[in-house]
Amino acid sequence: MSLVEVTDLTVEFGSLRAVDKLSFRLAEGGALALVGESGSGKSTVAGALLGLHHGTGARVGGTVRVAGTDVQTAGERELRRLRGAKAAMVFQDPLSSLDPYYAIGDQIAEVYRVHARASRRAARARAVEVLDRVGIPDAARRARLRPHEFSGGMRQRALIAMALACAPELLIADEPTTALDVTVQAQILDLLHTLRAETGMGLLLVTHDVGVAAESVDEVLVMRHGRAVEHGTVGTVLAAPREAYTRELLDAVPRVDARRTGSPATGEVVLEATGLRREFGRGRRAFAAVDDVSLTVRRGETVGVVGESGSGKTTLGRMLVGLLAPTAGTIRYAGAAHTGVNPAVQMVFQDPVSSLNPRRSVGESIADPLRARGEKDEERIRRRVTELLERVGLEAAHHDRYPHEFSGGQRQRIGIARALAADPRVIVCDEPVSALDVTTQAQVVALLGELQRELGLALVFIAHDLAVVRQVSDRLAVMRRGRVVEYGPADEVYDSPREEYTRQLLAAVPSLDPESAARRRAARGAPAAA
Repeated sequence: MSLVEVTDLTVEFGSLRAVDKLSFRLAEGGALALVGESGSGKSTVAGALLGLHHGTGARVGGTVRVAGTDVQTAGERELRRLRGAKAAMVFQDPLSSLDPYYAIGDQIAEVYRVHARASRRAARARAVEVLDRVGIPDAARRARLRPHEFSGGMRQRALIAMALACAPELLIADEPTTALDVTVQAQILDLLHTLRAETGMGLLLVTHDVGVAAESVDEVLVMRHGRAVEHGTVGTVLAAPREAYTRELLDAVPRVDARRTGSPATGEVVLEATGLRREFGRGRRAFAAVDDVSLTVRRGETVGVVGESGSGKTTLGRMLVGLLAPTAGTIRYAGAAHTGVNPAVQMVFQDPVSSLNPRRSVGESIADPLRARGEKDEERIRRRVTELLERVGLEAAHHDRYPHEFSGGQRQRIGIARALAADPRVIVCDEPVSALDVTTQAQVVALLGELQRELGLALVFIAHDLAVVRQVSDRLAVMRRGRVVEYGPADEVYDSPREEYTRQLLAAVPSLDPESAARRRAARGAPAAA
C-alpha cells in the first residue's frame, strides 16, 4: 500500500512553475530521496505533501494523498491532524525552526499535547522519551535547556525528536544535514536509518547531496526545473544513470579519493602563523578556541583546514585576516609581523546573505574595498566593479541589483568579487560552498582555482566537507579542539593518515555506493550523540 501518492502535481508561484506534472509513490516503510540542484522544486514538493502552500497564493494542481488524506481537498482541521500526527517534517535550519525563548522539552511537549490531547505531565514525559530515543544524553536534564545551549547536531536531533513525538507514519527531512560536519552528518543519517528500521515509518529525503541519498534511501527521484528526470532504485540510478543530467550531477560530486592536479605554488611564503592562541571568556569560564596553531601559506598554493564544528577552524581564519586578535602568537605577512586587518588578506564567508548588506546594491558592496583604500573617482570605481563582476562570471548589468535578486551561487561569486577588489595576495575561504548544491559547488571551486592560477593567489580553504577540500588543497591541516592534530601534503594525509581522528573523519564521508555505505554504517554501530 502507498503511503504517499502524487499524481501530476503542479505548483505555480505567479508566472513561475516550480513543479511541473510530477508523479511518484512511496510505499509504507519505504525511503525516497528527491535529488536535484537548487531551484529544481524539491522543497516545494515537500511542502505540498503537508499542504503548506494552502493560503499562500500559490496555485497547486494535481493530486496529493498522504497517509490516506487527500491534501488538496482537506480542510484546515484535517491538515492539522495530518501534520505531526501522521506526517512530520524536519527542516534544514533547526535554529529557525525552534523557538529561542522556550526549553526544547517544552516545545516537544506542546506538539504532543496538541495532537495527542495528553496531560502536561504525560507530554513532558513523552518529550524526554523521544529526546532519549534520538540519542540526546541525560535527556531529562537537557529537555530543560534552550536551543542555543545545544550544538548543531543536537538541535537537529531535537527536531527529529519533535517529529517523532506523535509516532508519524511519514518523516519528511528537508536537507537535514547540509550545515553539519561529516561525523555529525553520519550520526544523523545513522539515526534516521535506525528509526526507520525500528518504527517502520516512511522517509522522504530532500537533498542536493547525492552521497547523502546513497547513505539513506531505497529509491532516488532526480528533479530538474520542477520535472522528474530519472527515478529508480538508489543502486541503479547511482551506478548506471540513464539520463545525461543525472550523469552530470554525479560527475560534479567531489570524491575524497581524487587527487588534485596541478598547482602554481612557489617557495615564497606570503602568510605565516606561529603559536596562535585565541581565548574566549574570563576566569574559570575561559577556554581556548585555538591553541598553539602554526602554519605557512605560500604564493599560489591552497592550504586546506578541516575538522568538526567547534574545532577552531573559523576562529583561526578570522585571526589570519585580522578580524580577531590572537591572545598569543604572531602572524607574519611577507616576512613582517602584522596586527589588525590586512587588505592583502581577504575573506570569503560561508553565508553570502548575511555578509552582504541587503539594502545596498551588490555593486556598492564590491566597491567598499576600493573606497576604503582611498579611491575617489566614481567612474574608475564603476569600471573596476564591472571588471570584477565579469571576472567572476556575472554581468555589468548586475551592478545595481540587490542580494535577494541572486541565487546562492551568484551571491558567493559576488563575495569573491568583493574580496578581489582589494587586490589581495591571500584569500581565506570560510566554508565557501557548504550551502550550495553540487553543481554550483563545482562551479565556485573551479572559479577559485582559475583565479588562483591567473593571479597567483594563495588560498586558505576552511571546510567540513573533506571531499571538496581534497579537490583544492596542496597541504592540509586537520584541527580538533583548537589544535592541529595532523598537518602535511594533502595527498599524504588523505591516503595515509597518521591520526585516528583523521581516519574517523575520512570514514564518515558519504559514499556513492549504497553497499559500501551500508557496510560502513554497520561498522560505526549505534549512532553516538552529536
